[in-house]
Amino acid sequence: MPKRPKVMLSSQDWAEAALNAIGDRGVEAVAVEPLARALGVTKGSFYWHFPNRDALLSAALQLWEARETDEVLARVAQETNPRARIKRLVTEVNTSRRASRVYLALSNATKPAFVRDYVERVSQRRLSFITDCYGALGLSAERARQWALQTYSVFLGSLQIRRDLPAEWPAADDPAFAEYVRFLMVSLVPPELDHIAAEPDVQANDRAHDNSNLSDYGTASADAR
Repeated sequence: MPKRPKVMLSSQDWAEAALNAIGDRGVEAVAVEPLARALGVTKGSFYWHFPNRDALLSAALQLWEARETDEVLARVAQETNPRARIKRLVTEVNTSRRASRVYLALSNATKPAFVRDYVERVSQRRLSFITDCYGALGLSAERARQWALQTYSVFLGSLQIRRDLPAEWPAADDPAFAEYVRFLMVSLVPPELDHIAAEPDVQANDRAHDNSNLSDYGTASADAR
């Protein structure tokens, strides 16, 4: 067993560093020596927590799924109105540029094979959640799935825009971001459900969330830059 390193890092510190590397340079950037240098420790710190690189990558993926799926969906599920849930989800997943970079890097990775397993599971969980939201609006299972696919496609397209045309994407604390979300919601609510948008209580909730989004999510844009 390796000696306990002088600088004590947790396994989550290493997983966090691995996620940062993935967001900056892709999955290939997860390597023990460069990460140890970046963290200011020796390789002994790594081997105290992980037997190999794949174990570290698995820990990073578990952290990514917990943070960007478990926690996000749990927060969004607090909304009692399904339309408000869709809007909050659209807002949250479009807030952090760092999270967008990590997702793109993972979705583009071809090896190791288990990375694809994580990406597919996360994507399916998100798609199922969105489908349930549309179903709760009164759509049939088939229609709910169709609209959920469209919404998820918009999300994937936004990732590409944020990477390829970053200057075109407003920061989370920019009023233009709230305006963009309102514009999206016009496109992401089926025409037969337009009456829901006109209900006073939903309108009030939308305005409240627009205001809270600028304060609650604004800090995320700083880490995203």
